[in-house]
Amino acid sequence: MNIQIGHDAALVESKKKLISGTYLRNAWYVAAWSETVGDGGVLGLTILKQPVVLYRQSNGEVAALADRCAHRFAPLSMGHIVGGNRIQCPYHGLEYDKTGACVLNPHGNKNIPSRARVNSYPVFEKHKAIWVWMGDQPADPSKIPDFSVMDNAPELHTTKLDKIMVKANYELVIDNLLDLSHTSYLHAGILGNADTVESDIGVDQEGDDIVVSRYARAGEPPGMNKLMWPDVPAKVDKFTRIRWMAPSTLRLVTGVCRPGETPEQGSGYHAIHILTPETDETTHYFFTAVRFGIFSKGDELNRQIQEKIAATRRFAFEDQDAPVIEAQQRIIDASQTAVDPLTLAIDVGPVRYKRVLNKLIAAEQAQ
Repeated sequence: MNIQIGHDAALVESKKKLISGTYLRNAWYVAAWSETVGDGGVLGLTILKQPVVLYRQSNGEVAALADRCAHRFAPLSMGHIVGGNRIQCPYHGLEYDKTGACVLNPHGNKNIPSRARVNSYPVFEKHKAIWVWMGDQPADPSKIPDFSVMDNAPELHTTKLDKIMVKANYELVIDNLLDLSHTSYLHAGILGNADTVESDIGVDQEGDDIVVSRYARAGEPPGMNKLMWPDVPAKVDKFTRIRWMAPSTLRLVTGVCRPGETPEQGSGYHAIHILTPETDETTHYFFTAVRFGIFSKGDELNRQIQEKIAATRRFAFEDQDAPVIEAQQRIIDASQTAVDPLTLAIDVGPVRYKRVLNKLIAAEQAQ
């Protein structure tokens, strides 16, 4: 189903909540890139306001537990791995296995009280990431979003597995990504320019996925595309197609092609955006990219391009996007009245995904 902006009834809704304030819990969230948790490694973080500790066992599998010892609530992430598959509390030495059960109490008669256990979370490694299931329903690996474009990609055609922290609610970051008109202003000269403001915009709903597309014709290529395509034509068609997958992951295909040609004949990259809520006002933001339509020749040149793409995208997200999004969060927090944002034609993507997300959350809570 393709719906053009001018005919979308969602745009006439008079009142919208900018941030839902709740989470979809029976879903997969990325806790870390796999390479972050090496052999015997321990990592503590917060997901959906819950402290979680990850640790890699001697068999290579990752376990995820509540990061709070049942005894005096010391963070297990400050401890270390013993025996290859247990994590030891740094405070009094209690040891827990991957199920969250205490398997060793080194004190007194060594008795292990029935309450000596912590919550455990299902874990699955896929697409170079560690995914954690935060809900109480059975975990379903088939529900992990499709980022197979990352798998088996040539090393020189990918960028580093990167991450930043954004001091704002994850929904504000999704709003930013589903309305890519901002690239013509906030990222002018890098990801967009004056020639990409006027674009054909469409929205598709495929199941619960929301896909927003933009197509700008016969304009100057933005800086990122000039970087990737040596001798790029002076005028190109610019295309973007970004898919939101509940609750908070996005996959973007973007690039340029000669006017009148198809995107497949052009050059660009698949951009991976994975958002994991830390709290209501902080977000783990994981990202990487995989190039396609490689017109640059030679390993040395492609290595240089690889490094420049990684640095440029991090600059765009950390130094350009994040300050504005974090300022939005501060303004929302300080508001003494209900936040009722003005809705423009470019907002169809954010409006649509919020509708789906709120429906999924409501259905989960009803159960």
